[in-house]
Amino acid sequence: MSIRAMVLVFILAVLGVLGVNSVFVVSELERAVLLEFGKVISADIKPGLHLKKPFINEVRKFDARVLTLDANPERFLTLEKKAVIVDSFAKFKVNDAQLFYTATSGDERRAEALLRQRINNGLRNEISKRSLHEVVSGERDELMSVLTLRLDEVARQELGVEVVDVRVKRIDLPPEVSQSVYDRMNTERDIEAREHRAQGQELAAGIRADASKQREVILAEAYADAEGIRGDGDAGAAALYAAAFSRDIEFYKFYRSMAAYQRTFADKSDVMIIDPDSEFFKYLNKSKY
Repeated sequence: MSIRAMVLVFILAVLGVLGVNSVFVVSELERAVLLEFGKVISADIKPGLHLKKPFINEVRKFDARVLTLDANPERFLTLEKKAVIVDSFAKFKVNDAQLFYTATSGDERRAEALLRQRINNGLRNEISKRSLHEVVSGERDELMSVLTLRLDEVARQELGVEVVDVRVKRIDLPPEVSQSVYDRMNTERDIEAREHRAQGQELAAGIRADASKQREVILAEAYADAEGIRGDGDAGAAALYAAAFSRDIEFYKFYRSMAAYQRTFADKSDVMIIDPDSEFFKYLNKSKY
């Protein structure tokens, strides 16, 4: 190969290298900044094909998708100084490419470490304002909403990162306090159960007393009605007897004697000593009738 050909090949190779180092591509899933000797000269470059100065400019690309930060379980103290172990995670994405690069040098692991530290500080501050019950169940959703809002504000200003969401996967009690907390919860539930039972018994006693009172009133009214009806019946019967017997007084006397005989001799074992000529046997004495 002649010297001219070698020079031509060298020139083409240099042009090829310069061409390759003069263009770069940013995809829709990336955020990028353009540097010149380490200084940001163009931030938040849009997706597509772009030009740069070869060997002078440098392109740093970052993942623009929503990323997951899985924080390590940490120990925090509640308002009543009860220790809890909180296992949490966060969803975030790069919001300001220039600030993200300045704060983290474009290192995603450094960004996660800084964000993890701020999550722990935020959890510590929020949990210290709440009781154990509020942290575990009562205000857990509110705690996460407040933490996400405040953490997003800080992360945008300091790291160029948007915090999409912060969630707690699990809240555990340290072994040394678990049993005491469970005992206290059992005691509280037992007290609450006793209060409900006492209220139920009081209500039941009131219902029984009212039912007994109503029963006595109903029985008294029924007895009064029955006595009135019975009195009216007896009066009516007496009037009928009087009207019937007044027509034949002798038959009335005979009927009364027959009824007396029936009652007197109802039991064969009864013994009665009486004068046969007495008035009692006058209807049985055929010599007179």
